[in-house]
Amino acid sequence: MIGELNEESGIMGIYNGVNIVRNVSTGLYALQHRGQESTGIAAANGEKVRVRKSMGLVAGFVQDGKLDEIAENCIAAIGHVRSSTVNNRTLANAQPMLVTCKWGFLAVVLNGSITNAGELRAEMGESGHIFQSNSPAEVILHEISRTKADNLTDAIRTAIKKLKGSFCVLFLTPDTMYAARDGFGFRPLCMGKKNDSWFFASESCAFDLLSVDYVKDIQPGEFLVINKDGIHSEQLLKKDRKAFCIFEFVYFARPDSRIYEQSADKVRRKMGKKLAQEHPVDADIVIPCPDSSTTAALGYAQESGIRFEIGLLRNHYLGKTFIDPSQNVREQRVKLKFNTINGVLKDRRVCLVDDSIVRGTTLKILCKMIRNAGAKEVHIRVASPPVEHPCNYGMDFPSPAELIATALAPAEVAKMLGVDSLGYLSVKGMRECTGQPDDFCCACFDDIYPE
Repeated sequence: MIGELNEESGIMGIYNGVNIVRNVSTGLYALQHRGQESTGIAAANGEKVRVRKSMGLVAGFVQDGKLDEIAENCIAAIGHVRSSTVNNRTLANAQPMLVTCKWGFLAVVLNGSITNAGELRAEMGESGHIFQSNSPAEVILHEISRTKADNLTDAIRTAIKKLKGSFCVLFLTPDTMYAARDGFGFRPLCMGKKNDSWFFASESCAFDLLSVDYVKDIQPGEFLVINKDGIHSEQLLKKDRKAFCIFEFVYFARPDSRIYEQSADKVRRKMGKKLAQEHPVDADIVIPCPDSSTTAALGYAQESGIRFEIGLLRNHYLGKTFIDPSQNVREQRVKLKFNTINGVLKDRRVCLVDDSIVRGTTLKILCKMIRNAGAKEVHIRVASPPVEHPCNYGMDFPSPAELIATALAPAEVAKMLGVDSLGYLSVKGMRECTGQPDDFCCACFDDIYPE
């Protein structure tokens, strides 16, 4: 997908051990693909919880030297990387969020979307609650504070039961960590162990950097309490089905991650192979739209027998400078972000594999660049179905009117892109590639929303 989606986050937590704050920041490096807008860590030392956060990438956050202030005597920490819509890009919305309530210090990090956050916020506002941000994470903290529970653990339980939507959440007090996942299991959250330390992360790739052993996925609806007495687990939320977000496999997750108890790389390769079966093409080379489509393109090339090539290079260091407003800004940004390898593309029939198409405007520019590089033919193969419906569970899709597949049939999309053919993976084929076809939410593709 060339036009990235927003409103996705990565969370990381460690209870017990040494160099905890440093190790949380290391894990966040691995989760950077899930959010590039802000970074933050909350650390507990047995007496209080302290937070440091800033706008920007993990590298800049680590290098500013402020982590040393919270690392001393740390017994547990949670961290967060975040992307959001343009209107919410402020430090006030960055996580972790920390409050002092009647039970003391409490910090939270959230990955997901609380679909009834607006309703809860309005209700709290009528009762006099004052908010510092637009974040649903703050709504969760307010919900905890207004419960009638006798202790914090019961207050968190009560608050979680009132939440709707998709969420994985970690809470931190001076001496205890809590973890919870929504009843459908929309977003991934896994648990690992190393010596006497417990680790939690949105994706298992965060464990690899720290040589942590993957233990299991936190189950849909599971609630964990982690403290000096060990780990207590219970099934807090119950649903009749699972509804894992299929877009984690299509786009969000790193291919080296294990999510939903499966290898993201293997599932994506299967999607590429299934796409080749459903939409074969007479081409000379298969190239990916880097980087999120590389694995699917490999699968397509393996199944089709067409040679895999790198025909596009991506610039990973593109900032918001160097954009001349007197030129076509979108076209200039695409050309800064991608470059064609003309020797690979010239006089070739090219099959370009992308993981998904949302608006299609950027892809149109890229296809034109491939043509200008001398390609004889350009064929698009998409390793997911047409995105035709909005997401209600946390992905910042455009409105239905902006979704190209809502208005145009595949042949019309191909014409708009200026390519020779276009083929999408079917919903049935995509589901089959997971090995668990009934356990995934594909609402943005098939309009069937979990309830």
